[in-house]
Amino acid sequence: MARSDEAEWWFNAVYAAVQEIPHGKVTSYGHIALLLGHPERPRQVGVCLKHLPSFSSNANHYYHDNNVPWQRVINSKGIISPRGPGGATRQAAVLRREGVVVGTGHLGELTVNFGTYGWFPSLLPSEEAESSESEDEAKE
Repeated sequence: MARSDEAEWWFNAVYAAVQEIPHGKVTSYGHIALLLGHPERPRQVGVCLKHLPSFSSNANHYYHDNNVPWQRVINSKGIISPRGPGGATRQAAVLRREGVVVGTGHLGELTVNFGTYGWFPSLLPSEEAESSESEDEAKE
């Protein structure tokens, strides 16, 4: 089923925003939604990441799991959301390879300390760069 133009824009915006999360850092679904101007859409961020194409399955997609660091987005409690058998464990393994310490909560959930590894800017780095360029042009 084809996506509407609005849905396609949203998926691409989410993927582009997630690409800006630095190596070794994590953020929440809700923070990505906030950065995109739709704080009411954290679940939709999760849906986008759930449907992120695999690089190996179809190289025709501009965004895929080899260039969008999906593993860097977790829930607002600092917990890696379970997504089927082995999904959280796989995400934890990828984060650990980036140097992120993943712990285990008292209920067995996989956790990341936002105080140490959290990334919560008020603007995306690409927007900050655009803002500085506009300010520089205005001074000229």
